[in-house]
Amino acid sequence: MNPASTNILNMPFIQVALPILIGFVAINWSQNKRIVEISKRIDDLANRLDKRLELIERRLERIETKLDDHSMRITRLEERTSLVRS
Repeated sequence: MNPASTNILNMPFIQVALPILIGFVAINWSQNKRIVEISKRIDDLANRLDKRLELIERRLERIETKLDDHSMRITRLEERTSLVRS
């Protein structure tokens, strides 16, 4: 090796700081991949919750319709029984 390249390799930046920086970059890159995976899981969970909420809303609408129907039937029954008592 020539002496200039040996001098550069013996510099503290090359021996200490550069490996640390490379480590930080590698860790950051791996963490970004993990964040993307977690983001996908959260999106899937949100989609499943949306589907559940739609099912719940439809069921509640059916219950409300049934309650309205029962209310009308009770009112008609009350009107008929009041006529019988008179």
